[in-house]
This record gives sequence, C-alpha cells and structure tokens, in this order.
Amino acid sequence: MGSLALFVRLAMASLSSQARYPASALMLTLGQFLATGIEVIAVWALFDRFGDVQGWRIGEVALFYGLVNCMFAIADAIGRGFDVLGTTFLRTGEFDRLLLRPRPLALQLMGHDVRISRLGRLLQALMVLAFATVQVGIAWTPASIAIALFAVAGGVALFLGILVLQGTLSFWTIESLEIANVLTYGGVQATQYPVALYARWFRYVLTFAVPLACVAYYPALAILGKPDPIGAPTWTGLVSPLTGFVFLLAAIGAWRIGLRHYTSTGS
Repeated sequence: MGSLALFVRLAMASLSSQARYPASALMLTLGQFLATGIEVIAVWALFDRFGDVQGWRIGEVALFYGLVNCMFAIADAIGRGFDVLGTTFLRTGEFDRLLLRPRPLALQLMGHDVRISRLGRLLQALMVLAFATVQVGIAWTPASIAIALFAVAGGVALFLGILVLQGTLSFWTIESLEIANVLTYGGVQATQYPVALYARWFRYVLTFAVPLACVAYYPALAILGKPDPIGAPTWTGLVSPLTGFVFLLAAIGAWRIGLRHYTSTGS
C-alpha cells in the first residue's frame, strides 16, 4: 500500500473513532473555535482603539492571521502523534509496537490521532480570510491563490517540522518538553502580525532561525501587492515558503538521529 493511501486509511480510522461520539466531537470543535476566537477579538480591539498600526490596517493583519492559523490548524491535526510521543509511546513501551510494524514510523505517528476538533481553528481562520478579502479588497486571481496555497503548504511543513523536533527530544527527555510551545503557539501569535513591527533581532529569529516569516509574512505581502517596509525584494514571497519544506527535511534528519539513540523498554 502506498504511503499516501495508508495515511488516508489511518486518518479515516482516527476520525471515525471520534465520530462515534458526535456530541463530544462537536463540543471540542466548537470549543476550539471559541477559544481561538478570543485572539480575533484581541486583534480587533487593538485596531479599534488605535486605528492603523504603523501603516498596517486591520484587513491586512487579518490576512496574516488567517494564513498562519490555517497552517497551524492542519499541522496540529496531523502532528499530534509527535506531540504525545514521550508520554503515550515511549514511557508506556507502545513505541516498540510501532517499530515492529513494517510501515514508516513517521506515517504511523501522523495517522495516530488526527484531531477533528482542529476544524474549529481552521474554520475560524477561513472566516478571517473572508473578512480580509472584503476589508482590503483582495483580488483572488489564479496567481494569488497559488501563492496562498504554496504558503499554507510550506507553513504546514514548517509547523510539522517543529512538532517532529519536539518528538525527537522525547528520545532523551521521555516527557514532551513544553518549551516547544514557544515555537508552535508562540510562533502563531508572533506571525499573526507583520514582522516589520518587531525589533531587528526578533525579525532575524523569525526569518533565519525558525523561518515563520518566510511562510506567512512575505507571501502575504505578495498577495497584497504591498512592498516590504524593511526592504525585502518583491519576489521573496514567491519562493520563501520553500524554507518550510527545508526545515521539515532538517527535522526529519534530526528525527533519524534520535531514533538511532532510542533504547527499548523491553516490552
């Protein structure tokens, strides 16, 4: 069976198990929608109080918000297995069972627990994108749609890479370190706003260390047709999402190193 077909079957099995309790799935999805909705209210309150922020309008910031939350919602849905690797698999010895199966480990972890509740964040992000379209008057041409889809794909790869690194650390720590949330949830919070608003050192971190700006900020500028206030070339947003895939490849390399250091529980 091909890897994609196998992942689809694993994902469908996970979603089917959650659908057996429709009330629970619905409430979890609604809870995710309302919890992240607080962030939308915070962004709206900021611009309602101060108006434009250094020349950025609320509709433009809504585009950043919508794109980065679409990325994270998808990555968080399929990367849950890496998030709970230490507590669910390594500590209990369940990871040994995965090793015995003739299937890629990463694929098994990605299909382990595909969270239907993440649809709440995804739906809210799409609604914010619709608001940005109306507010700014974004012309969704084939070119801008392609840029948006490429950016989302690169962002999903980047956030998935962060989760893979979090899982990799579990080979040494057993527990999943909460410090990884600085890069996941903290990264989402940081890239909800234009990177140009931040100090230079922080822009460098978001561009070269953990390239969140490359999958959200620069593609959004390309969609808006707006020049970068900090001087990046106009074509940057067309190629910058590639860094998300490079980051994921680097994370997979680290994962393989961690896997070689794994010591079985003897189960």
